[in-house]
Amino acid sequence: MDNRTSNRRQFLETIGAAGAASMLGSAAWQDRPAVAAEAEKLAVDGGTPVRSGTLSASPYGPQFYDETEVNELIEVIKSRSPFRWWHDNSKVLEFEEAYAKHIGVKFALGVTSGTTALFTAMAAMEVGPGDEVILPAWTWYADYDAIVLAGALPIFAEIDESFNIDPNDVEAKITPRTKAIIACHLQGTPADLDPIMEIAKRHDLYVLEDCAQCCGGKYKGKYVGSIGHIAINSFQLSKTITAGEGGAVLTSDPVLFERAVRFHDVGSIRSPYSEALNGGLLAAFASCNFRMNEFTGAVLKAQLTKLETICERVRKNNRTVREGIADLPGIKFRKWPDVEGDIGVGVFLDLGNRERRDRFLRALRAEGIAAGGPAGSVILPIDHRIENKVTVHPDWPSFNSPEGKAVEYGAKCCPRTIDIIGRFGGVIIDPNFDEDDLRDIIKAVRKVYPRIAKA
Repeated sequence: MDNRTSNRRQFLETIGAAGAASMLGSAAWQDRPAVAAEAEKLAVDGGTPVRSGTLSASPYGPQFYDETEVNELIEVIKSRSPFRWWHDNSKVLEFEEAYAKHIGVKFALGVTSGTTALFTAMAAMEVGPGDEVILPAWTWYADYDAIVLAGALPIFAEIDESFNIDPNDVEAKITPRTKAIIACHLQGTPADLDPIMEIAKRHDLYVLEDCAQCCGGKYKGKYVGSIGHIAINSFQLSKTITAGEGGAVLTSDPVLFERAVRFHDVGSIRSPYSEALNGGLLAAFASCNFRMNEFTGAVLKAQLTKLETICERVRKNNRTVREGIADLPGIKFRKWPDVEGDIGVGVFLDLGNRERRDRFLRALRAEGIAAGGPAGSVILPIDHRIENKVTVHPDWPSFNSPEGKAVEYGAKCCPRTIDIIGRFGGVIIDPNFDEDDLRDIIKAVRKVYPRIAKA
């Protein structure tokens, strides 16, 4: 059995008999069978497009702004106290407590961004000079930069077809200097955490979950962010819920939490954290100011009440599109470590190579459907500043140890990642796409894919 056949069988087993029956009877796609679509001239070749204009997704959170956010913000303005420590009824604290309870961890800490959440998590784990941290070759700059700015050495592992770190490549990258593994849940899909946690336990390593692109995602029934030793979120505009900026650190470990609290607030530990931690166990140390303000906390408190609605709508729309194209011959979807827990941000297909993928994307866009390759991250080892180990100072410790000087970045350290990101393409799903929108996506894919895939 080849991978494409296996992938389709996995999908059909996942949706079950009822789902398959629903799919086979779906009017959303049945009116345009693949064979008939092949006879229709593609818009990119001068044919009539499926849709006039362009259908594209928008940032999720702002679509759900309403009086809930307005009222929370008005309360902050009326209080004349946008600094979280100047009053008892802190919006930031209310958000932290509600978010920790929602995700299923003991502690949540609001900070200014997902990037500062990563810096804070590094400090909590005591990552520093001489340490190595394993991260995926495809992720955002902040994961790499947080390691470097802690003085440690980033070690890249390949991704698999989930677009997340490949557990099979992680163990080969472990050395006596390894301190942690960053498991990024990228573009709405949870990483395969069971084998990663097993590897970490065997080697006594921390697992940091980067949930910036997967807020609300689940892995085997648990929210991402509640499984590793520590986790971070981003609430920047492109994330599931947003205040424009903002971040959070999550953990159930009181020592990790105390170090995070102190690092984000100039070494101090204030009430109510001091009570929660029985006064604290640690001494102050060199730290930063990454405190979240009350305006951000107010918006996030309101947005949190809408998180499940947003995720449910995205998942439902994603499922409709997948079911509407699942019977196309040879189709191969992105890998799902947990298809039910996946947020469903995009429907990505394997086109076999970059050239065919790019033709597929051009053809979809010509049909009026916004389409692209995997996004929101970068193949980091081939970025110029990373390949050349550019830091804030020539004597920065990360690359001045024998190990730091010896490590080599560039394309040769991540050929599989480059291949995977180059051959997958698809459509980003919006929570507010209606039936007509979904029907047009399905029609466009069914029209384009058979022609491009067999070329």
